[in-house]
Amino acid sequence: MCVGIPRKIVEISNPETNLAMIEVNGEKHEVNIALIVDKDHPVESCVGEWALINLGLAMGRIDENEAHKTLELLRELGEAQMQMDAMLRNQHK
Repeated sequence: MCVGIPRKIVEISNPETNLAMIEVNGEKHEVNIALIVDKDHPVESCVGEWALINLGLAMGRIDENEAHKTLELLRELGEAQMQMDAMLRNQHK
């Protein structure tokens, strides 16, 4: 199973090779946006858009509102997992 994390494309780092930058916790990371670029949607038009990112590859565009909902859900799932882990640790003491 693969999970795409919504991230906003903040700049194009190399238009010839379809590379762009996303920002994660204040740090920029380079990703390949080849799968979301076509003749009707050129590289330069991707700046400011949200995309689902997995292993450095933008797998598809996503609406900003949906991106925020997904990020919130992922945060909640992470918190639930931490609570479950804590409960399991306490049961084994």
